[in-house]
Amino acid sequence: MAKAYWIAFYRSIRNPEALAAYAKLAGPAIQAAGGRFLVRGGPAKTYEAGLNQRVVVIEFDSVAQATAAHDSPGYQEALRVLGKDAVEREIRIVEGVA
Repeated sequence: MAKAYWIAFYRSIRNPEALAAYAKLAGPAIQAAGGRFLVRGGPAKTYEAGLNQRVVVIEFDSVAQATAAHDSPGYQEALRVLGKDAVEREIRIVEGVA
């Protein structure tokens, strides 16, 4: 079974305090669901149309496990704490190459 990767791209952070409160809840919830943080931070270098924005990459054993982590009560509580307008970001769950 191919691993899965949850990738978040932060276009803007409007409320750093809300993001910090979210991170305190989201990190443990994701790890409890089997997620392993591989990348957290800004890019070391960008190319082509790359934007200098915060990136988070989390590895899971499967797409189902990554989806379950996102839908878990603990992560949903973290989203509630983050609120609607604190950040502008995209989250994608992608399947790895076998």
